[in-house]
Amino acid sequence: MKHEWKKHEKALYGVGKTPSFVSVPAQNFVMISGQGNPNDADFSNRVGVLFSLAYAIKMNYKTVMAEREESGGIDDYAVYPLEGVWKLKRDGKLIKEELEYTIMIRQPDFITEEMVKEAVERVKAKKREPLLDEVRFSSMQDGNCIEILHTGTYDSEPDSFEKMNRFAEENGLVRMENRHREIYLSNAKRVEPDKLRTILRYRVRSAAL
Repeated sequence: MKHEWKKHEKALYGVGKTPSFVSVPAQNFVMISGQGNPNDADFSNRVGVLFSLAYAIKMNYKTVMAEREESGGIDDYAVYPLEGVWKLKRDGKLIKEELEYTIMIRQPDFITEEMVKEAVERVKAKKREPLLDEVRFSSMQDGNCIEILHTGTYDSEPDSFEKMNRFAEENGLVRMENRHREIYLSNAKRVEPDKLRTILRYRVRSAAL
C-alpha cells in the first residue's frame, strides 16, 4: 500500500481559504537552515539538496520493502511537500536579505534516523555536495496554530496574514513568536505566480495567559 499525504492526511494539508485553528503534532523532517533572500542561488541549492535526499530515502525504503516481500503494510509513499520556517531578524519592514529560515521535507513516522544516514551516504557516493553535511534529521511540534491557504504570489502573503491576525483577535488568541511556517503545495517553477498555493501557519496561545 502506498501512503499519500494528500489523500490520507487531509486534516493537516486540506486547508481552506479562510483562517482556521489547528493542532499540529510532532513531525519528523530532513532540514537545512540558511539566511538571506530566497530568490538567491543559495536557497535554490539548499532546496535541491533536500529533494535529492528525500527521494533517495524513499527509493531505499521501497527497495527494502520489496526485498522483504511483505504484504498488507506500507511499501511506498509520496514525498511530502517542501516546507519553510521563516523568521525576521528584527520586527518591522520585511528585508529579504535579512531573513533566517529552515527549509525541510517531512518524513513518514516509519523512516528512522539510520535510514536517513544511509541515504545521505548514497547521495554522497554519486555526487559530492558540501551542503549535505548541513542537513539534519529532527522533530518539530508546532502545537496550537492558526492556518490559512494562501493563493497567489509570495509577496502577497501579508494579505493572508492580516486575515489570520483578525481571526486570532476575534477568538482571544495571540501570536507567540516572530516566525511562521509555510507549506508549498505548488511547484513555483511550473505554476503561474498568481496560482501558487501555500499553507501559512503560526503558533498561538490564549490572550488570557
